[in-house]
Parts: sequence; structure tokens; C-alpha cells
Amino acid sequence: MKKLFAIIAFMVVMFVATASESVYYDARNYEIIGTLAPDASQPFSRLPDSLKDTIRKEVWDLGLNSAGIAIRFSTDTKTMRVRWKSHNKFSMNHMTPTGIRGLDLYTLQEDSTWTFVNSGRPSLSSATTTARLATSIPERGMREYMLYLSLYDGVDSLEIGVDSTAVIAMPAINLPVREKPIVMYGTSILQGGCANRPGMAHTNIIERAMNREVINLGFSGNARLDKGIAELMATCDAACYVIDPLPNCTSDLLKEKLADFYHIIRSARPDTPIIFVESPLFPVMRFDEEANATITEKNATLRTIYDGFVASGDKNLLYFEGNGVFDGNAELTVDNYHLTDYGFSQFAERLLPVIKKAVNRE
Repeated sequence: MKKLFAIIAFMVVMFVATASESVYYDARNYEIIGTLAPDASQPFSRLPDSLKDTIRKEVWDLGLNSAGIAIRFSTDTKTMRVRWKSHNKFSMNHMTPTGIRGLDLYTLQEDSTWTFVNSGRPSLSSATTTARLATSIPERGMREYMLYLSLYDGVDSLEIGVDSTAVIAMPAINLPVREKPIVMYGTSILQGGCANRPGMAHTNIIERAMNREVINLGFSGNARLDKGIAELMATCDAACYVIDPLPNCTSDLLKEKLADFYHIIRSARPDTPIIFVESPLFPVMRFDEEANATITEKNATLRTIYDGFVASGDKNLLYFEGNGVFDGNAELTVDNYHLTDYGFSQFAERLLPVIKKAVNRE
């Protein structure tokens, strides 16, 4: 009898050990959301290959950053690991490695809201990282997951590790809704600087709040109204477009290029709502007269151009004023410009009513 018990105990231990061993699956085999370039040679690129030789190199390189891209899948695993290789092993002195080149896992709740599970913290010594995101997920059958990719670095390869006895499959639920995504264009802030982790970029917060796919076309320091980006945006049958480039533009650049950028989109999508976003009234304006004057001038220029579009008969335009972002709270930024997680939450909260109005109008 003792021998029988020993055999049974050994079998149980072996089964548990086998079940806990991770089997890795290529993330490209599941649903990739947040990109307008699903067939790009770089699997997690935001820009199609056709733009490589026609757009500024700075924009192309930033397009390889995987901001806003996520993997949707379902699995019944109890443990979960991820293994990924970063494109640049990039770092900055005002943003966490987790935000720059980490990953972020969310799961869908029974009420169709998303909740944070864990972040994948990148290796500081290697471009390749293996991270454990969950150890003992309570059994509930198949769960829906969304894995956000890095904000300020690219992902060359990505594998999802689940128990050897687990099932991993395409998502069974169409959330976030992929039909008619929200397409957002802007600067380093829109790209996600300086969120502590990918899920806290305001574009991703909005995606979860709306349960609608958001395309992040934020290009750090390079939202300069490039024609190729407008043409790319126009290819998408969007619920609305959000145009938010002012921190990277001068008033002269707005006067020179914004009308063409707008008309490229509007000629292809005559009825789709477009939201123009003023520059936030950054905290730097309190102690820098030059910055104060520059930001005030750019916002006034945008308002004048916008009023001209409205006067020409465009009834599907909305306007977001920059004085509604910080409301005098200087604690929402890292460096008087780029947002903390708190800042992103506040920005998303203020943008959401305008986006909802646009989407409901569409």
C-alpha cells in the first residue's frame, strides 16, 4: 500500500510539474490590434513598408515603436510568461524602462471592463527578456487577455508562454471593438511619454474606457503634419480622427501644413468626425514667459484655422481646448511637459467626452 501511495504521489508531482512548464507560442498567430500596417515586414510596426522610402527617417524609425499595439488572445492557463526581444534596447532619463520597452497584461472581466494583471519588466542588460506575468490564476475556464506592447521601443519578436496542458486561442469576444477605430495623431505625449507602463498611456486608457480599438500615431518630437501620415490615416474607415500635433509645431508650420493635412483626410472621409486638440497649458508656462507666449500663440493659430474649416461648411469638426487638461495642477507631469500616469488619467478623462460625442455623431 505504501508503494502504491508513493507511486500516486510521484505521478501527481510529475503532473503538476509538467503542467507548470511553459510552452511558448508566437504572438503573431493571434490578433494584433492598434496598427494600420498589419502586413508590415516588421510584425509590430505602426507604419506600412510603403512609407519607408517616402517619409522622413525620424518618423519611419519612430513608427517601429510599438506604441498602442496589443495582442488579443484567450487562454485557460494558470501561469503566464512572455518572452520578447526589444528592437533598440532604448532608454531615457525621464521615463521608466517598463514604460519604454516593457509589456502590460490586462484581462476582460465579466462586466466587459478590462483590469490590469501585471507588467513585464524588461531586462536592463539584454535586449531579450523573459518575464512571468501570472503564477496561479484562479480557474475559470478560458479568459480573454490583451497584452500591450512597448511605448518607446519596438518589439522584434514576442512569445506568450502558457502551461503545457493549457489552451491558447484567438479571442472569442470582439472587444475592444475593431470596426471603425479611433485614429489619434500627435507627439511624444500621444506616443506615451512618460507613462510608467504601456497601459497607462492615455490612448490605451481611452481604448479600454471606450472598448474600441485606438490607433496610436504618436511620433515623439516629429508630429509635423507629414503628408504621408495624413494619407495613411485616410485609408482607415475610422469612427473619428484626433489631430494633436501642436507641441511639435510652430504657428508658421500650422499655417503652412495643417490645411493640407486636414484636406487629405477630409477628401477621403467627408463625413468622419475630426477632433482638433489644442496644446495643453503646460506647467512650464507659469515660470517661462517665452513658453507661455509660444503656446498661447499656437493655440490661437489652431483656433483660427479651425474656425476657417467650420466657416467653409464642415459640420463634423470638434475642438478640444488646452485649458481643460491640467486645471492648474502642476503635479501631472514629469518635466513640466510629459505626463505621469496621473496626468494621463486626467488627460483621458477630459478627452473622453469629446471623443464620445464624435463617435456618437459618426
